[in-house]
Amino acid sequence: MYKRLCEYIAYIDEQTKTERLEKLSPQEREALKEQLLTQTSFFQHERLIHLIVTHIFATISIVTMAAMLYFNTIALFILFVLELCLLFPYIVHYYHLENGTQTLYTFYDRFCGRTFGDKYNEADRKSLSEQNGESGK
Repeated sequence: MYKRLCEYIAYIDEQTKTERLEKLSPQEREALKEQLLTQTSFFQHERLIHLIVTHIFATISIVTMAAMLYFNTIALFILFVLELCLLFPYIVHYYHLENGTQTLYTFYDRFCGRTFGDKYNEADRKSLSEQNGESGK
């Protein structure tokens, strides 16, 4: 899944460059936007599933650790070590899914002509001030 995410990020990065977007017809832009939203929802679903699996596995590891400390047996120690060996790759994989999905959000913002973070474009600044009930400053 991570490889697919990286490939899609590279693809959408190329597709959402300003000079490329300006050459697209409105129908092509809409199709690209729908594709981006669809792929983002797929990756969000994958991220949610991995979050649930990671939490369950971490809970099982904590329960095993508590049992190991209480019963003080070598079998529980071996089980705990094996669980840790699987838990860390789960966490790393979830980390990559989370960051990749966040990256797709920035591509959607780029596609829509918005930038968030240090600089806001004028339309975003005006929209935010209207939402906050401020006059145009």
